Amino acid sequence: MMADEPLVLGIETSCDETGVGIVRGTTLLADAVASSVDTHARFGGVVPEIASRAHLEAMVPTIERALKTAGISARDLDGIAVTAGPGLAGALLVGVSAAKAYAYALNKPLYGVNHLASHICVDQLEHGPLPEPTMALLVSGGHSSLLLAPDITSDVRPMGATIDDAAGEAFDKIARVLNLGFPGGPVIDRLAKEGDPKAIAFPRGLTGPRDPAYDFSFSGLKTAVARWIEAKRNAGEEVPVRDVAASFQEAVADVLTRKAVRACKDEGVDHLMIGGGVAANSRLRALAQERCERAGIRLRVPRPGLCTDNGAMVAALGAEMVARNRPASDLELSADSSLPVTEPHVPGEAHAHAHGHDHDHVHEVSKKNLYS
Repeated sequence: MMADEPLVLGIETSCDETGVGIVRGTTLLADAVASSVDTHARFGGVVPEIASRAHLEAMVPTIERALKTAGISARDLDGIAVTAGPGLAGALLVGVSAAKAYAYALNKPLYGVNHLASHICVDQLEHGPLPEPTMALLVSGGHSSLLLAPDITSDVRPMGATIDDAAGEAFDKIARVLNLGFPGGPVIDRLAKEGDPKAIAFPRGLTGPRDPAYDFSFSGLKTAVARWIEAKRNAGEEVPVRDVAASFQEAVADVLTRKAVRACKDEGVDHLMIGGGVAANSRLRALAQERCERAGIRLRVPRPGLCTDNGAMVAALGAEMVARNRPASDLELSADSSLPVTEPHVPGEAHAHAHGHDHDHVHEVSKKNLYS
């Protein structure tokens, strides 16, 4: 860690985690998280209004905790980075508003960054600078994407994505059918260790010869598992929960890793980065390692705590923006709930218009609705 490397605070509020991270260059100094997952658990999923309220309450204490952990003053910062999208509209607005306030009060540059690009960039905090290009498989409750990133700050290309349910969403829904609670990923992973992944032959979506090579579909798998469970219950038989968990998890991990390794081979990329909340899944990690080794591909996966949504990943991308002299955002920065992954960050208006960017930003739409 060098003193002249950019010192950046990152704020992440795209869903139900209030994350604040502080990095210097590629070194993590603080990673503070306030989660509202327990509040959402009784509803079986994230309630956007509750998430937004929780972010409001947690924001200042979480920032103060991160600054204390890092042992710095807010005035020492070289910039403030924040997730500008994609994500839940109201939740994003809380983070963007806070980042703008701090940037204005401290007279520091502001960087609105992309949630998905941040999930890729966080790996720098653990394994050093990203190779260029980087092939990334991002899997979470909201996204299942294959991305090629020649430059994480300016050039991220979608190779494939889910056409229906994301992998994490499927985990949550199957856990609900099995009465395992929310979130579903950790409990299914735990039970699967005691089950037989070959016990039930669940389908592998979009793996036929005429199917899109890099796109994902988990809706059919989710339906097949739910119907299998329903048939067992209707017949008065006990559902083998551990075998169902293991067989379902195997189907998901099989498709994800198979397509990711294929993309690396097709594009001539000799390494694969896996990120997002589902990257914490032990079977996905093990199968990816096995297949990458067989294919001569180096696997990079951050530790589980950096795979789920966190402020460190936003700070990491912000620091990279500063290091590469990317244009800062301005104080008109808007939250964009559908910000495309092709835009790793949102530059200031003058720069954006010069490059032809034009989005229906959340606060602009909200303001129009408010006064119409």
